[in-house]
Amino acid sequence: MSWSVVIPARNEAETLPLLLMALKAQTRAPLEIIVVDNASGDDTARVATAHGARVLHCARRGVAHARQMGLEQAAGDWIASTDADSLPEANWLETLEAAVQPGTVQPATVGLYGPMQFLPLPGRVSERAARLSGAGYRAFLRVMATLGTPNCGGANMAFSRAAALLAGGYPDTEAREDILLGLALQRLGRVRYVPGALVHTSARRLNRGWGPYLRTHIRNLAGRTSGYFDR
Repeated sequence: MSWSVVIPARNEAETLPLLLMALKAQTRAPLEIIVVDNASGDDTARVATAHGARVLHCARRGVAHARQMGLEQAAGDWIASTDADSLPEANWLETLEAAVQPGTVQPATVGLYGPMQFLPLPGRVSERAARLSGAGYRAFLRVMATLGTPNCGGANMAFSRAAALLAGGYPDTEAREDILLGLALQRLGRVRYVPGALVHTSARRLNRGWGPYLRTHIRNLAGRTSGYFDR
């Protein structure tokens, strides 16, 4: 089994270095790390190249288009997806790989997703609040897993490349493309929640407070994605 890590990035020159260093320190090394530069106006591509990533250039703006380009051009059998402002634990890929069921188990595992929690943010998210965010999100994911409805987040999901292509890839939508791909994958096989595969992610979208942040995500889960990245 080989792994490609795909990262969509638009104007992420500042956040990429820490992520790319974390990926190179994985206990299970990926075949390749792909950064899809989504029409950035900063040094995203240069920074990614300097840290050894394979850079793809996606001129069509939109995270779904960037993710789709990474899916189509990846060389690995499996794709692990994360975001430019996130930091996976050192055993992230190893834990995901261990959760892939052998082909003799039916239905075969075609997708995986794991928990996330905020990174501390001075003046906004304390260490304690960061841990609580992780506990809350884990509880939500356990409920969704029990209901048989995978909630795959693009910052922490993985899938068989062949299965994702068969499912049609990422839909052309402003947001929620990750969740929709997870639901499409579930029609082809098992999509499993992997509680040990933790990714820490930036709390920068909390700049307007918890209320607006949670309302935006509830709208997104309900399929109301218009203006998602403007909030």
